[in-house]
Amino acid sequence: MNLSTHPLLLGGVLILLDLVLWQGLGPARRTLRSGLRVLVFALFCWVMVAAGISPLQPPPWPEDAVLNLMATVLGIGWWLFAARTLTVILGHGLTTRVGQSARLLHDVLGAVIFLVAIVGAAAYVLQLPVKGLLATSGAMAIILGLALQSTLSDVFSGIVINTTKPYQIDDWVSIDGVEGKVLDIDWRSTHLQTEAGSTAVVPNSLAAKAKVLNHSRPGGAHDVSVSLAVPSGIAPRLALEALEKALQGTHALLPGPKVSIKSSQLEFNEYELKGFVASRSARSGVRNLMFDLAHRHLEAAGLTWGEGSNTKAWSRQRQLLEEVRVMRALSLEERDRLAEAMTPVDFQANQVLLAFDEVADSLMIIATGVVSVAIHDGDRVVEAGRMGPGEVMGEEGILADGRSRGQFRSLTSGRLFRIEKSLLGAQLQHSSDLLMALDRLQHQREDIREAVVLKKPAPVKKTGLLRWLQKH
Repeated sequence: MNLSTHPLLLGGVLILLDLVLWQGLGPARRTLRSGLRVLVFALFCWVMVAAGISPLQPPPWPEDAVLNLMATVLGIGWWLFAARTLTVILGHGLTTRVGQSARLLHDVLGAVIFLVAIVGAAAYVLQLPVKGLLATSGAMAIILGLALQSTLSDVFSGIVINTTKPYQIDDWVSIDGVEGKVLDIDWRSTHLQTEAGSTAVVPNSLAAKAKVLNHSRPGGAHDVSVSLAVPSGIAPRLALEALEKALQGTHALLPGPKVSIKSSQLEFNEYELKGFVASRSARSGVRNLMFDLAHRHLEAAGLTWGEGSNTKAWSRQRQLLEEVRVMRALSLEERDRLAEAMTPVDFQANQVLLAFDEVADSLMIIATGVVSVAIHDGDRVVEAGRMGPGEVMGEEGILADGRSRGQFRSLTSGRLFRIEKSLLGAQLQHSSDLLMALDRLQHQREDIREAVVLKKPAPVKKTGLLRWLQKH
């Protein structure tokens, strides 16, 4: 085959081959696609040279209309093919070094490269007067610039955003009061996915001028807070002590949570509990847990509000039996008798209430205070969770003289109530529901222990460690 006779055919075959390879390999094989495009472009250049055609000179056969047309088409094709190849190489380099945030810069550079290619093809292949063309295009650019002023502002603002990087893809931001996760930053706008699941489109020009809050920077901490109204008749000192314990009992909070009096009214004082969590997705669950623990610790300290028809006449130990889910298997009369036999035990901060491998001789119910639960992870001892009012310890020893797989150490001072094994054993003999509830609690705590050791994240629920362990 004579290349000088069929260069257009071979050039067309190479361009078609390039398109097939580009689409067939897919974006996942970016490096291979870029390499094959460079190879096909090199073959295209070889076809041009072998056919005696130069993209920097007019066609060499002005007397032959067919060959002149072939040379012109191949020359224009070379400029466009070269622009596309160079754009792909630059895009691959930007993505490798900067990541997906460089996509807008890549698009702008690609547009400039193609504009240069079009001007080059017009000047060298078509032999058009480039100066007049540039002057005409300059006038048209002024007209288009005035007509597209808003769009151009968005484009250049997008370049500024990608250069200064106040936010990137997957960051959680608030732009001019619109809060959401950054899905995309294109030529004109920034796309945010809101907490409601909808998509908010913020023009880049607005994002460049507006106040931007990036909740993902510097990273690793997301704020969570709750506010509570406590009757003003309750002494702030007592309320603050109870709410401090609620914060200490929230295991998911990062170090340094605080409680403060936010405002004071005639009827109530408003308290704010504030801290940080490592994951934004955990904020809702941690907030619910903070509310629940605040209520439980306030109630445990005797700081209640509202009239309760059933609980008003109950003692603290009788009220605890209502709060402990495993005890709901007993009848009201059985719970009344059990409450009378419960023994109070006061403890101080940093006191081991139940040690590793210890066989508990009683079921212990926390009335006030915060208790940390630690487990063995190989040679290390790690904290698995924290417990508060209404949660129990020692079920392993009650069921089958089992040894404790964890260590229960108090973080604050407080009080617990003991139910002796001999007394509880009589209840277990004729209450299969209570036996099943304790057995289920034991197995679920074992699952939690294995999840912590295997580094599997356990979800934070709103009602404390006991309810966390009991999913039914």
